[in-house]
Amino acid sequence: MNRMIEQVHSLPELIRESLPEFDERVRNALDHKFCLSLKRLFITGCGDSHHASLTSELAFEALAGVPTEPMTALQYAHYAAGYMPDTGPGTNAVIGISVSGEVTRTLEALNFARQEGAVSIALTATPGSRIAEAGDLQVYTTIRPFPDPPGTFTPGVRTYAATQLALYIIAIRIGEVRGHLSTPEADDLRGQLQELAEAAESTIDSCDKASLELAESLAEAKEFVFAGGGPNFGTALFSAAKVLEASGDPALGQDLEEWAHLQYFTREPATPTFYISTTKRDLPRAVEVVEAAKIIGRQVVAIVPGSDRQAVNKVEFVLPLADGMPEVFAPLVAAIPGELFAAHRADLIGETFFRGFGGGRSVEGGGGASRIRTGQLLPEFPR
Repeated sequence: MNRMIEQVHSLPELIRESLPEFDERVRNALDHKFCLSLKRLFITGCGDSHHASLTSELAFEALAGVPTEPMTALQYAHYAAGYMPDTGPGTNAVIGISVSGEVTRTLEALNFARQEGAVSIALTATPGSRIAEAGDLQVYTTIRPFPDPPGTFTPGVRTYAATQLALYIIAIRIGEVRGHLSTPEADDLRGQLQELAEAAESTIDSCDKASLELAESLAEAKEFVFAGGGPNFGTALFSAAKVLEASGDPALGQDLEEWAHLQYFTREPATPTFYISTTKRDLPRAVEVVEAAKIIGRQVVAIVPGSDRQAVNKVEFVLPLADGMPEVFAPLVAAIPGELFAAHRADLIGETFFRGFGGGRSVEGGGGASRIRTGQLLPEFPR
């Protein structure tokens, strides 16, 4: 079993272990004054961290009752930070997400947030990092180590799940303190998060072998597309990212509706296209888009709860999700099929994760020539 698949199989236990500890950390970090003052929230990060922000927007708006804008760190730091609504001290907040705590653009975002009078919240796995120090408040997503063998690097699976879990707990905390949720409602939601461990186990059991068989069926494919709506737009972007990192194949994540306006017209008819849906809210449109994809010759894969026969009956391949997950939390589990497919694809074609950082790539400085951690840090918002 490759290391990425091992990480996927560890997710149920990660949820069980981390939820009580993360809940305590969030309660300690976010006091009543902060929660009651908050009027607008921005969530920012790069790569997987940005994808997690997209999957959490619905939770913050539905459970916390706070208007929320997820955006990339570059977008927030260089374009949005200087134009936040002037609603008073402590009423705007920015969550900057970085597992390493050293990503330059996210650090910039938190620095500019503080300069503009917003509360900066560092969501990181690394105490003492630059981003931790840039936060007025800190929520740590540190989890039990799952080290790679020396000289190897595995696409992020556990860190992504930990980030999502922490964001959902933050949303519940804010909603409960503000009275948007009653205490019994908040406790019930925490229980639903705990139940995602069983949902993850069920999904892994259903999808591990199926994703291997799918990878074998699509062995000759040259590119992949993932589409999802609402919070699962983030899942689509993340799933495409895991294919890029694991096997190096061109992969695209797209909004479900936007696929019908754009990818519908691509030249290659048989491009494998994965549709992700965890709710009946977007399922009718997903079914229509699947029908369109099949008519023009796409090889279609559905990542949906196994009971959604309306979608399952229309596709060649299904990677079934556990039934009954609440939509606001489902992206935590909906990422699993894409992770497994990416890992099996890499094995099948004999590719090393991250291309072994060859061809001029380097892990030094968090990305070598791309300067993820060592790029120029602007001292103030570029007006």
